[in-house]
Amino acid sequence: QVQLQESGPGLVKPSQTLSLTCTVSGGSITTNYYSWSWIRQPPGKGLEWIGDIAYSGSTYYSPSLKSRTSISRDTSKNQFTLQLTSVTPEDTAVYYCARRDTKLPVWDYWGQGTQVTVSS
Repeated sequence: QVQLQESGPGLVKPSQTLSLTCTVSGGSITTNYYSWSWIRQPPGKGLEWIGDIAYSGSTYYSPSLKSRTSISRDTSKNQFTLQLTSVTPEDTAVYYCARRDTKLPVWDYWGQGTQVTVSS
């Protein structure tokens, strides 16, 4: 059973960098053919895909967030990390990490989500 757990600060000041880590257990982030995603849900809005890091290490980002987003991984710890720079209150959301089979347009395992609030 794959499990994902998000961790990171719950409060970030405007203009700073949001940094979250997803720790994966029960499966390796380098296993073919899975991608590991960051997804968020602002209050009162739908889910928004932020980006992926694939089993190969390749990264893919939402065009609307690409200029501020970086996703990396630490294979020794089986973790992947989101960095979102120059945050504003509009980046306030519940942030999720999730796994997707690259052959299917669905996510099969999700973390519980972590609330991040951008406020001074």
